[in-house]
Amino acid sequence: MAGLSLQGVHKSFGDVEVLKGIDVAIERGEYLVLVGPSGCGKSTLLRCIAGLEDLSAGEVHIGGRRVDGLAPSARDVAMVFQSYALYPHMTVRQNMGFALKVRGETRETIDAAVARVAQLLGLEDHLERLPGQLSGGQRQRVAMGRAIVRRPAIFLFDEPLSNLDASLRHHMRVELKRLHANLSATVVHVTHDQVEALTLADKILVLNEGVVQQLGSPRELFDTPENTFVAQFIGSPQMNLLPATGHGEHTSVDGVEGSLPLGHDGAYTLGMRPTDLCVVGDDQEGLVATVDVLESQGATALVHLLVGEHAVVMEVDEPCIFTPGDTVRLGVSVAHRFDVQTGERL
Repeated sequence: MAGLSLQGVHKSFGDVEVLKGIDVAIERGEYLVLVGPSGCGKSTLLRCIAGLEDLSAGEVHIGGRRVDGLAPSARDVAMVFQSYALYPHMTVRQNMGFALKVRGETRETIDAAVARVAQLLGLEDHLERLPGQLSGGQRQRVAMGRAIVRRPAIFLFDEPLSNLDASLRHHMRVELKRLHANLSATVVHVTHDQVEALTLADKILVLNEGVVQQLGSPRELFDTPENTFVAQFIGSPQMNLLPATGHGEHTSVDGVEGSLPLGHDGAYTLGMRPTDLCVVGDDQEGLVATVDVLESQGATALVHLLVGEHAVVMEVDEPCIFTPGDTVRLGVSVAHRFDVQTGERL
């Protein structure tokens, strides 16, 4: 297995610049997840690593070897796509061993490799079945098994779980986590699913319009987002952002009754996670809010509030004691401050 280094990667399609100088490095065995809104360039970046797209500028290194001038087949990478891309007329055994057969490996080598990976993925009883006889989750495991059998330097996953229903996605997230631990594999995984990213990643790379917004561990991105884009993109429900003004030891929100005991001078953007909001007593400092809508989520509930003209979400434990129309006073346990003009963390 090997690490990955991207140095000044640019990619343009005609006059449209999709990737604008990507600099990223991950160590051998790390799991990197690429996230960002549709059209931000994450799938293009994955294809550039694989060699399916030529770079406009920059370098790609895998395991210390520069590969951006090499054909995809010479880069020692294996891709798993959103669509399973299995050969429908081949059995599971034949699908998983096909790359080794093309490589010219012996029948004994292929059978041993397929048996080992099938056991790892729980596919031993399905080796003689055709893809059409398998469930979606089983077909995705076959697609992953086909990649694992090759023992590549790096795995590239392009939204591999997005075609699965919610319960299967959860199951496959656990499978991927276990698989990564067993293989100590280097992985780059593109997804639009935040839960997937936070669950699987050693590091998350947040892209927006072809520019890196932040690279770090899931905890770092959640606890210390570098700007308002990352603050609202990572976390569900997203972080609440309010226009605020600090007056020494107190902070007020424009057009809202009450204040918060947050020290700062001047205008800034106040960020508050839904889990960090709470209701305080009338004798305490807080922002006056009106309960608007309640969403029960089983063990927790989301309370949608109006703070002046601003919509805010608070997460509380069930059973929820609030009803629409209630007036409450909001306090906050952890607050984030961002520059009004640039959106950068203060």
